[in-house]
Amino acid sequence: MSAGGYCSLQLLLFLPLIFSMSVKLEHITKTYGTQKAVDDVSFSIDGSSIVGFLGPNGAGKTTTMKILSCYIPQTEGYAEVCGYDVVKDPIEVRRNIGYLPEHNPLYLDMYIKEYLHFVARINKVSNARQRISDMIDITGLGREQHKKIGQLSKGYRQRVGLAHAMLHDPKVLILDEPTTGLDPNQLAEIRALIRSLGREKTVLFSSHIMQEVEAICDRVIIINKGEIVADQSTGELQQSSKGKSVYALEFKNKDRGFLKEKISKISWVHQVDFENETVHITAEDDSDHREKLFRFAVDQQLVLLSMNKKENNLEDIFKSLTK
Repeated sequence: MSAGGYCSLQLLLFLPLIFSMSVKLEHITKTYGTQKAVDDVSFSIDGSSIVGFLGPNGAGKTTTMKILSCYIPQTEGYAEVCGYDVVKDPIEVRRNIGYLPEHNPLYLDMYIKEYLHFVARINKVSNARQRISDMIDITGLGREQHKKIGQLSKGYRQRVGLAHAMLHDPKVLILDEPTTGLDPNQLAEIRALIRSLGREKTVLFSSHIMQEVEAICDRVIIINKGEIVADQSTGELQQSSKGKSVYALEFKNKDRGFLKEKISKISWVHQVDFENETVHITAEDDSDHREKLFRFAVDQQLVLLSMNKKENNLEDIFKSLTK
């Protein structure tokens, strides 16, 4: 084989590696006036996978998703989707992305099928009739397909948004709170749909439902105050929290300030949080401290109504990283 032929073969073998990176962000910053909504964010997603993008309200999740979908430009940094620069090649990026925003914009006076035909024409979808039929079936819109969008419940409007996002068969799906407004049965159906999509597409989605993220995500990225504070597989993230034990206690009629002051002084206590009437105590180690906590309640003349040792789950990890 000639040197030129060998080089060409090497290039062909290397091409899948070049174009396998579905999403890449490098040092992305977005500034509004003096406020940094996103501050030096970098991450990449390679190939088919489901990635949960988590963070408290105002953390920068939606801003990052809008940058990736070419809805707004970044102030600094570089972002690409399927090898296309979001600034230089926005049309190609949009061809490869299906985007469901948090506030799902729909034409309420249009019928479902009419709306999806309209979307198909904009995206130049081939075999539109069959594709629309498939999307209606996949998203469970069959019973409602002859209604106007304005007549649908919030959950069904969300399904129309999902059908819209998937209609042109994009390689990357960006879903901002995709399960908002769904009842438990619909939740199970949409979770199953996202799981199946993750076998052949890159799915980046945000959610405030931690059980949902634990159930379907391969990887979790957590953003707080515009910065990435965690980026690991769900298993690695949960494993990294091992070594600490968490206790949920409920006391009768006791001031939060008093409880926090007293509990924080205990040598082995790492963190004290409150949720309604429950005190969550995180220990520095995974020892069983329940007897010590009971004796603490007795010493402080507190009426202890309940005490449970919790398994450290994604919700606890999220709280510890974003507080």
